Amino acid sequence: MSDLFAGTDEDVAAVERGERPPDAPHRTRRRRWPWVLLALGVLVVAVAGAAGLWVYRQVNPPGGPGEEVTLVIEHGTSTQAIGRLLEAEGVITDARIFRYYVRLRGGGASFQAGEYQFRRNAAMGDVVDVLSAGPVIRYERLTIPEGLTVAEIIERVDRVSFLSSERFAALLDAGEIRSRYQPDGLEGRTAYEGILFPDTYTLEERADEAALLQRMIAAFEGVVDSLGYDQAEERVGLTPYEVVIVASLIEHEALVDVDRDRIARVIYNRIAEGMRLDIDATVYYALGRRGGTLTRADLEVDSPYNTRRYLGIPPTPIAVPGRASLEAAINPAEGDWLFYVRTEESGEHSFSRDYNQFLRDRERCRQGGWC
Repeated sequence: MSDLFAGTDEDVAAVERGERPPDAPHRTRRRRWPWVLLALGVLVVAVAGAAGLWVYRQVNPPGGPGEEVTLVIEHGTSTQAIGRLLEAEGVITDARIFRYYVRLRGGGASFQAGEYQFRRNAAMGDVVDVLSAGPVIRYERLTIPEGLTVAEIIERVDRVSFLSSERFAALLDAGEIRSRYQPDGLEGRTAYEGILFPDTYTLEERADEAALLQRMIAAFEGVVDSLGYDQAEERVGLTPYEVVIVASLIEHEALVDVDRDRIARVIYNRIAEGMRLDIDATVYYALGRRGGTLTRADLEVDSPYNTRRYLGIPPTPIAVPGRASLEAAINPAEGDWLFYVRTEESGEHSFSRDYNQFLRDRERCRQGGWC
């Protein structure tokens, strides 16, 4: 018994008599703690080592890179989304680890849009190197806002590094790529006024000016087809192309969406009653400028676009209308209004049929500084 219990002689004697020394458990627990701590330390090291090995294998998977795969990174794609795409395609093993890895390397914010070539089961360092080097084929975006003229669209084409505004203009002059909504007899650039749909186009480096023009026309046709422009004459009494002209007027006149279909109705009502449209936006188009004060001489400019001088709608659209204006033009509101003028800070107009009411509304416009 004494070989198993390292205590004093009195303790040994007490044990032999069947008595338990009162402090024996205390001394036994005190001697066990170092072994427990050591075991825990070994366990922690083992777990950390296993975790570290697992992470290392996610970053540098065994077996070497596999087959080549081509992926497209779109504009605005986050590092997290890129990681999910790479994981889904088997390029990396874990998107979450990839995100942390990129963050530690200080990259991710400047990955360009475009077409990349990776290898499946690749090391994350190699993947980041591919992304940092840039795409095999670059993608750039061209934004065409609503309300631009053809001349302004041509200028914007130069914002894409691999496109030329001169080549784009030459395509319009040639007139070989056309929309079925363009009427016969219109030639040159003005034939495309209002036909090139305003949108943001993502273009790959292999795209040329003809591809862009075709996409813009196709986008326009897709929208007007979906809005029922083939039934234009039945619905509003004008040809589809003439309704596009009305939509271009709405695009310049409406400041808020709620007014678009009511402005459309005013235009149709004035046409029906043989009144001039008196839309200043057409005068600016005739003068070839935007904004500024219109003088009396300006208002009298001799141009078929000047709706303050000539009855009816202009011969072509005066800008590219967006979907909201195209929809309003084919779906005008119900009403007998003949006049409208801005009367609210928000941009809303007041509508009336009575001329005297219009004069009162116009005074409100002047007091607000909007006329």
